[in-house]
Amino acid sequence: MKLFIIDLPAQCSSGRLKTISEKAISAACRKRNDIETEYITAADEFCFLAGKGSLRKAKILFIAEIDEGGINLEACKILSYLQSHASSKPLTGSAGAIVIDGRGDMFTKDLGRRIAFAANIAGLSFPGKPLVEASEDLHNFRVLADLWDTDLYSAYEKSVMLLTDKLLDFEAASIKNTSSSGKQKVLAVHAGNKTTSNSFNLWEMIRKNMEDKADIEDISIRNGQLIDCRGCKYDDCLHFGENAGCFYGGVMVEKVYPAIIDCDALVLICPNYNDSVSANIMAFINRLTAVFRAHDFSQKKVFAVIVSGYSGGDIVAQQIIGAINMNKNLVLPAGFAMIETAGKPGDIFKIRDIKEKAAKFAANITGL
Repeated sequence: MKLFIIDLPAQCSSGRLKTISEKAISAACRKRNDIETEYITAADEFCFLAGKGSLRKAKILFIAEIDEGGINLEACKILSYLQSHASSKPLTGSAGAIVIDGRGDMFTKDLGRRIAFAANIAGLSFPGKPLVEASEDLHNFRVLADLWDTDLYSAYEKSVMLLTDKLLDFEAASIKNTSSSGKQKVLAVHAGNKTTSNSFNLWEMIRKNMEDKADIEDISIRNGQLIDCRGCKYDDCLHFGENAGCFYGGVMVEKVYPAIIDCDALVLICPNYNDSVSANIMAFINRLTAVFRAHDFSQKKVFAVIVSGYSGGDIVAQQIIGAINMNKNLVLPAGFAMIETAGKPGDIFKIRDIKEKAAKFAANITGL
């Protein structure tokens, strides 16, 4: 197994990330006899290897430091390459994880999500919770430090070790379907008007290509059926989640919780509302917290169907990556999102080769 470490220090590096990552990588490799490591320390080297196909069917660990302005220039060059070469899928068959070390409290999650999105459209899969981020004073590790009865630095160190182990153990293709028929159980969640919604019409095109290959359940959460999370205390939320419930009840408890516990893949149908998912989809994501606390989502995949009227589909995709993959622990398969632009009702049908693109995305969901 080949492990590529994309090592991108800041110009004035503190050395903290280097020390922690080297310790984690060494520990992970000692547990396994088949790991070959290679460090890539410049964007030009990354682009050269990716262009040759050398980064396919490998494990890729991105470790990057950002400066006071939240920038890592080498990382930006890599983002540019991945986004401009996405059609050639230079990372096909590979799996990744990300560690970002910051100066201050901001910008770590931003770079982490951007790397995840750019790498994903280039063919990279990610396990659930693939990002470890560190603020300058490490105060974002306070909860974990208390949980593990340790100090902030040790919590950071342990988090990187666990992430490295997770990456090396992760095989996206090995995730099994749970249906007795052998078909994948797909849960599609939407909140659109079936007669006017371009995003829902696109999903219908995708769905038609899957009906004999997957067990599909559609759940609509429109028209005020879903109350947003009100922020119960942790213990209260955990108590309800252990019983597949939530204090606020409704369609989430009656339909969504049982369906998401049972599914192999979650498909979010997301029109772009002000460069964000809709209010109903956001409420759905927030209300997942109760069931997430009591159930393991690490063997479930997330996909998204995103339609914008003007632009910004990439922003919505990154929001879903942050909320569902990085927070709720669902696997991010390569090419997880189908992103289109269609302004007026019915415009989705006018997009060139849209039926072929829908069929290709359906095959990505079913793995067939």
